[in-house]
Amino acid sequence: MAKNTLKKNYQPQEQLMQPADCGMKRLSPTAIALMADFFKVLSEPSRLQIICTLKSGSKNVSQIISDTSLGQANVSKHLKVLTQASIVNRTQQGINVFYQISNPFIFELCELVCDSISLQIEQQSENLEHLKNIKSSF
Repeated sequence: MAKNTLKKNYQPQEQLMQPADCGMKRLSPTAIALMADFFKVLSEPSRLQIICTLKSGSKNVSQIISDTSLGQANVSKHLKVLTQASIVNRTQQGINVFYQISNPFIFELCELVCDSISLQIEQQSENLEHLKNIKSSF
């Protein structure tokens, strides 16, 4: 890529990320704390693994263990947290308990986060390429 083209296309990250009104300024401190707690639940990689495996439908603990390779005690602990946060719900079917996602919006949220991370990585890659071009011009 020519230096002039690179210079035209390069924009600092601050310019690309324009602040948007997400409605949070209308929320009470209590509501914001609840939102923070929700994101804390999602901040655990094992819980995200469990959520991902439930995308294909409801599963019992044995199936979740098989899909995630997590230990039984670990899965049970995380399912309890996810259930308390109303991210998953449980249904008794005979002697088995099946877990399923309570609200599929969680997958949209995860997709938004993944898209955002992809954009950040792409921007970092472009910035690195820009720096390499600058270095090679010396």
